[in-house]
Amino acid sequence: MRIIKHCHEEGDGTIEVAQGALLGMVVDNALEITNCFAFPKNYDDDEEYQLDMMRNLKLVNVDHYHVGWYQSSEIGSFLSLSLLESQFHYQTSIEESVVLIYDNAKTDRGFLSLKAYRMTPQAIELYKQGEFTTEAIKTHKVGYENLLVEIPLRIRNSTLTNILLSDLGVLIPPQEGHKFLDLGTANVVENQLRSLMDCVDDLNQETMKFNRHQQAVARQMQEKNKYLQKVTAENAVRAAKGEPPLPEEDLNKLFKPLPTPPRLLPMTLAGKVEAYSKNLTEFSMQSLAKLYLMEALHTKKT
Repeated sequence: MRIIKHCHEEGDGTIEVAQGALLGMVVDNALEITNCFAFPKNYDDDEEYQLDMMRNLKLVNVDHYHVGWYQSSEIGSFLSLSLLESQFHYQTSIEESVVLIYDNAKTDRGFLSLKAYRMTPQAIELYKQGEFTTEAIKTHKVGYENLLVEIPLRIRNSTLTNILLSDLGVLIPPQEGHKFLDLGTANVVENQLRSLMDCVDDLNQETMKFNRHQQAVARQMQEKNKYLQKVTAENAVRAAKGEPPLPEEDLNKLFKPLPTPPRLLPMTLAGKVEAYSKNLTEFSMQSLAKLYLMEALHTKKT
């Protein structure tokens, strides 16, 4: 509930994401998350702030072991370079750490969206190598589908919390639940389509960069072949005259290898495109079900 409150206060309706630390412990084969605190937006040293918070929690006998972090998201688009880098550092320093993703927009429509993720072993090895070329990605067999793996999540409340939720359920006016039957879908679909279009544009830009790199490599290969053919022809002429061949030169100095653009960003953009597409599909199916339901009710009433 504290995570949800923080994400709605700081991340709802803005481009900023809300982030915080998760505290808890490992019990048997399960990770129990029992406490959390938010990361401040304006603080000189975030690491020192986290250490101070954990020291203070320890003094009041509260679970203070760092076991991961959480972040808000909009319409399921949480996959990014910063998230992967942060989770990599967490998992390499705290083996059992996870990242919790809370979706503000989906929860506002009546579907609680809180999921836990960890980086896969292949993604960890790829990050340790530090090279995100096409060859490295193929070697480790990494794609946007297996950068992260979802961990089963179970939410458990204390007895007092369940009693409070039951009392609140009675106090909430009945009309508050009607907003989930709202048939107006234009704004939601428009926002999701705009986000999807932006992601597709960014992915297209990355594709064009890679294509230009491939064309540059092909031109360099042609120039290298021409140079080798020219040297071979000159050596044949010199051999016919009884002269020694030309000294061999390092081709890597004459034709420096072109750096391959990293492929991690396009991979994350492809993951975002898939997330937006899935959300659009789910939302459209739900909206169609509402429309058919209202049509049946209207027909029966008339």
